[in-house]
Amino acid sequence: MTSTRNKLVWVALLCLGLIGKAEAQNYVGKSLKMTIFSSTPVEDIKAASTSASAVLVADKQELAVQVPMKSLEFDKKLMQQHFNENYMESDKYPMAKFKGTITPQLDWSKDGEYPVTVKGVLNVHGVDQNRTITGKITIKGNTVSISSSFEVACKDHQIKIPRLVFAKIAEVIKVTIQGTLEPLK
Repeated sequence: MTSTRNKLVWVALLCLGLIGKAEAQNYVGKSLKMTIFSSTPVEDIKAASTSASAVLVADKQELAVQVPMKSLEFDKKLMQQHFNENYMESDKYPMAKFKGTITPQLDWSKDGEYPVTVKGVLNVHGVDQNRTITGKITIKGNTVSISSSFEVACKDHQIKIPRLVFAKIAEVIKVTIQGTLEPLK
């Protein structure tokens, strides 16, 4: 009797273990690359950060990404200072954030490259904007890679550009993000 009960307990535990493995995984990335680019006839402005982070809750198809504004590095240090102090007010608004829901529904256990749309809220400079952002998700083994490129209008997030430097800074900034997320343990 005890032997049969032990076997049933082991079978139940094994089944629970398999069910747990079949559930969708949560993923996290801590060093995604984000770049911004602004082009005008007078000057191109570029900056990059490898401090963006992301969390993906696969069963809910939810993705959240954030980047510390001060982590963006420019070629010209004075440009970086103006970006953080005058335009982004990075001490007051230290993070840019996006949280949204991924469509279409993905099979997270199936390797492949999938075009996706993520509908959610982008918060930049303390201002929320509803956004639909297209991108790509690549599933390979236990890793998920994300990539996207989209534009952000300064006026949509109440980022004021003084008339004096208006010719040097574009009204719309191109944002690119890419990186790999690993299973959360």
